[in-house]
Amino acid sequence: MKRLCLLLCLINTLIVQAQENKPWSGFGFETNYSSGKVFKHTKKFRADVPDHSGSFELNFVKQTFGRRQWQQRRHYPLFGFGFAYTNYGLDSIYGKCISMYPNLQLRLLKIGNFEWTFKAGFGLGYATRKYERTPVWDTLNTAIGSHMNNYTVFETDFRYRINKHLDVQVGGNFSHMSNAAFRQPNLGINMYGAHIGLRYFPVTSQPERISKDLNPLKNRWLLQARFGMSATELGLADGPLFPVYLGSLYVSKRYASRNKAFIGVDYSYHEHVYVFLRNNEIVPGKERANSWKSAVFVGNEFLFGRVGIMLQVGWYLKQAMLKQDKYYEKLGANLYLVQREKGLLKELYASVLLKTHKTQAELVEVGIGAGF
Repeated sequence: MKRLCLLLCLINTLIVQAQENKPWSGFGFETNYSSGKVFKHTKKFRADVPDHSGSFELNFVKQTFGRRQWQQRRHYPLFGFGFAYTNYGLDSIYGKCISMYPNLQLRLLKIGNFEWTFKAGFGLGYATRKYERTPVWDTLNTAIGSHMNNYTVFETDFRYRINKHLDVQVGGNFSHMSNAAFRQPNLGINMYGAHIGLRYFPVTSQPERISKDLNPLKNRWLLQARFGMSATELGLADGPLFPVYLGSLYVSKRYASRNKAFIGVDYSYHEHVYVFLRNNEIVPGKERANSWKSAVFVGNEFLFGRVGIMLQVGWYLKQAMLKQDKYYEKLGANLYLVQREKGLLKELYASVLLKTHKTQAELVEVGIGAGF
């Protein structure tokens, strides 16, 4: 009887692995038109905001079907690469934004042909207008100080599948554009809105899924370290850039075979604070001692194969002389170059993290990390 069960399991596995999808199954594109509004997220935002803003999105998508084990563990997410054109509605001040961004969509609920999803994207945005003193006097836009910026978008959709080729959808969205204080001024432009759109798959939106029993991954503990760098201006537009050095030491625990919870300490040294203290003869002789920050943090990393999406919240133990909020947030991604279950070096990754204080970005951290 046991041999028969083993034989049936083997046959079932071979059938599953033999399933083949037609070329371009699961590939498609979607378009969304959004109507929204820019809002003032800080008292420093002085310029008028338009009554109405609009954007158009074109997103190329790929429905996963379980070719990799993590796709099945993540319940077959959908990946995309999007392009968006945003007209903020007041061209003389804010101009327009042209953006591109990889994105990830997760299904939250499905009932029949209806589904509710959440999408997040992180990429680059080009602002056609920015704060400028020379050669053109254009100082009303204190929200954006550079043409190239970070562009982040969050969307939720209520979708109805008409057939295997066509879906229609309505939903809400939020977008943020800023350069994370790489150039000043940098208040950022936040916009919320509602959208309507459709999604088309030339072959099928539902490729044959691979579904098989997976052995759970060990809920292992790792000791992890990360080193990063950034750069910021002192606070004046068109000024010099100063480096920021960042280091993190933390422990993580993998759970549910697809997440990592972590807790640790952050350290950062800010050269622009040191220069400010020296130039203004504040705490003479103690400038460096007042130019670094330390903090404790907790967070979670959502694993998608070799990509990890990180969310982190930290509380300062010590602040630099130029103080900010008592807590901060980090959002970003890790790209794993090494992933091993055994050996001393189990993980090696490159990371890009956006550090913010509520809705105000402080810096973008680019770094490398390891897990032991």
